[in-house]
Amino acid sequence: MIKAGIFSVTLLALTLNNAAQASNTDATIAPYLREDAPVFNLTIAQFREKFNAANPQMALTEYKAVKTLEAKSPLIRAVSRINNSLYSSVAIDKSQHTIKSLQLTYLPPLISAEKPESAAKTEKANQALLVNYMAAFINQFEPTLTPEKCQSQANELLVKGKGLPFYQQTDGTLRLVVSDQHEKGITFAVEPIKLSLAEQ
Repeated sequence: MIKAGIFSVTLLALTLNNAAQASNTDATIAPYLREDAPVFNLTIAQFREKFNAANPQMALTEYKAVKTLEAKSPLIRAVSRINNSLYSSVAIDKSQHTIKSLQLTYLPPLISAEKPESAAKTEKANQALLVNYMAAFINQFEPTLTPEKCQSQANELLVKGKGLPFYQQTDGTLRLVVSDQHEKGITFAVEPIKLSLAEQ
C-alpha cells in the first residue's frame, strides 16, 4: 500500500511537470526544472527539522529517495508519508542538495470498505489535513503571515485551482502551485522564484 502510494505521488509530480508545460507555450520545461531555477537555501533535512520543531503535532517522517525513469535528471526526488492519503515529496538539486520544489499530494482512496457516510467523513478529514499542511508549508517560508492568513491562502488556492491541471500564483519570492487531477488526486507545490530588479 505504501509503495503504491509513493509510486502514485511520484507519477503525479511528473504529471504536474507536464501540466506546467502544457499551460505555458513559451516554456519547454516546468519552471523548477530549468537549469537557472532558484533553490531554497535549505536542505530537506534542515526543512524537516525546522518544520517539526514548529509543528510537533504534524511532524514529517524522514524523506526517502525514490527511483524514477529520469536517469539524466539533475534532481533527486524523495517522499515522506503522512498517512495513506497524504504524502509530501520534494525535488532536490543533486549538486547543492537544496530544495527546488516542495510538494504535498492528496490521493483519494480508490476503493473504500467504509460505509458511504464514513467514507465521506474520512475524505473530508483528509482534505482538511491537506489544507493544514499547505498552510504550515506556506507559513514555513512566509513566517510573517499569521496561521489564519496561511489557512485562508491555502483554501483560496484550492478553490482557484479546482479542476485545473495547473494553477499558479506568486506571493513575494514564492510560487504556489495547485494541480487538480480529479480522481487521481491533488498536488500542491511551493517553489522559490527570482525577482526582477524592478520587484526587489
